[in-house]
Amino acid sequence: MVSAEKISMKNMTLQALTKACNGELHYYSEDAVESKEATSVVIDSRQITEGGIFIATVGERVDGHSFIEQVFEKGALGVICEKLPDKPYGPCILVKDSFKALKDAAAYYREQLKCTVIGITGSVGKTSTKEFIATVLSEKYKVCKTIGNFNNEVGMPLTILSAREADEVLVLEMGINHFGEMERMAAIARPDMAVITNIANCHLEFLGDRDGVLKAKTAIFTGMKEGSKAFLNADDDKLATVTKVCGARPVFYGIRKKQIPPDYYISEYMTKGLLGTDAVVISRITGENIPVSIRLPGEHMLYNALAATAVGEAMGMSGDAIASGIGKVAATAGRGNIIAGKDYTIIDDCYNANPSAMRYALKLLGLADTRKVAILGDMFELGEGASALHREVGEAAARSDADVIVCVGSLSRAMYEGALTGLKSASEALAPSIAEDPDSQENDNTAVYEGVRLIYFKDKERLKTGLPHIIRKGDSVLVKASHGMGFAEIVDILKEE
Repeated sequence: MVSAEKISMKNMTLQALTKACNGELHYYSEDAVESKEATSVVIDSRQITEGGIFIATVGERVDGHSFIEQVFEKGALGVICEKLPDKPYGPCILVKDSFKALKDAAAYYREQLKCTVIGITGSVGKTSTKEFIATVLSEKYKVCKTIGNFNNEVGMPLTILSAREADEVLVLEMGINHFGEMERMAAIARPDMAVITNIANCHLEFLGDRDGVLKAKTAIFTGMKEGSKAFLNADDDKLATVTKVCGARPVFYGIRKKQIPPDYYISEYMTKGLLGTDAVVISRITGENIPVSIRLPGEHMLYNALAATAVGEAMGMSGDAIASGIGKVAATAGRGNIIAGKDYTIIDDCYNANPSAMRYALKLLGLADTRKVAILGDMFELGEGASALHREVGEAAARSDADVIVCVGSLSRAMYEGALTGLKSASEALAPSIAEDPDSQENDNTAVYEGVRLIYFKDKERLKTGLPHIIRKGDSVLVKASHGMGFAEIVDILKEE
């Protein structure tokens, strides 16, 4: 989340917040503070600043109510809480549910903001698309954006509360994995514009199938006014079926050749490997041809550039300003970040994973001009089809340009088997053998096919032990898995070597 400046938040008084959160104000001071505007609203007591509001929430490990005295000692204006403190340290707004109060406070504050709100959702590429759009718009506007992983029902309200009256644009990343979440988030954010990157096989455990994902993601439109703009990926077969949003035709962008090109498309591009891509973006809306230089590698970054161009033009920006912004976009940790280590080039893409993202990452690895190692881990929240989807990723890995394919985790056993099948069908096999690593177990296997080495480890600890036997100096190494696999530790190990 963006760090809040010590600037008062318009109309965010104790009196107004009490009404917005349907709470009861308990006043423990002789000072008239009910009408004083807060300087910040936080749920982390360590972030409280003088004049700020602290919302005391009850988490799995920590109860924020135990920090009420401390935040008042730091100069807090007031506290929103589910239970009053034993001692009257300062003004407290008593509510039934602190997390609901957070959302209510954000919804009220959203009404006070005059900036343009842009909501970004989709299965893959939300964060990189958000970075492209925010960076491009920063060429002309003062922009507040989602930072890190603050994209859920807690993080998004905090991002809204980090905006200030001077901000002209608020770019919100909106992530969901259950039905109903997007409707609640959209009701708070009420986007003026919405961007949907794609509809992929992710969160199937809760959303069922891609049609369920489409339904859940497009619920972002429920918070938008009539005539609001939506920007959709024309190359996604599900999104291509959306013909009207808020009474208007969506704006489509894409890179695939079609009889009728989308509103924004790529006329030509030249890859520079892991150094990025040069391209020409065509706008059928304004007729402009915009040459852009993208610092981040991979074909999927072209979609981000297209989305940013479409939003930029909708916000009245020139082609030159849009191109300048695109050229400044840099990678973020864990999301396709290219790290030039001492001995290896590391593609750090371990923040999250689903089948589509895995395929994108394998294509990215294929751009390297060195020996290529793909370290792939479990993908979570895929439901009953998890085994089949892991197997399909393994088959895709076998078709990729990877020289070494490493599958890690219980779910990735199916990925290993899929890669094994793919390699067998593609070449004459040498006899597979048990892993040569010293602590290998019966289900830690390795096989070699036409120079491609395939390895399976049951867990991350076995992978860590086997790493010295797998990678060589000068390798390009992709590290990709769902966040819960903790593969950031593998990235750190590779950076240190």
